[in-house]
Amino acid sequence: MKRFILFFLLAGCGAQPAPEFFNATRVDVTRAGRPYTVFFTEKRVEVIRQGYAHRGEHETIRAEMLALIPDVTGCKLNEASLQGDSGEMRGSIRCPRG
Repeated sequence: MKRFILFFLLAGCGAQPAPEFFNATRVDVTRAGRPYTVFFTEKRVEVIRQGYAHRGEHETIRAEMLALIPDVTGCKLNEASLQGDSGEMRGSIRCPRG
């Protein structure tokens, strides 16, 4: 019974941001049938893939995640700051003034 309780508690978590993104803007988006959650502030971004990825899909997913950043935030990613993989990635962004 304890296993089922733990399972349901973990299943209800969904996409949770890293602590630095607790007050960030959240955008849920679907690309190519796969859901993602994007958290962003004026200077940082985090992209989280939802669901399971099969072997061989990770390179395509990573490219989709990179493409989501400017589309969702309107800002340019500083690629040298990028950390993470096809499950979750974070980086610095530079947004236009105004």
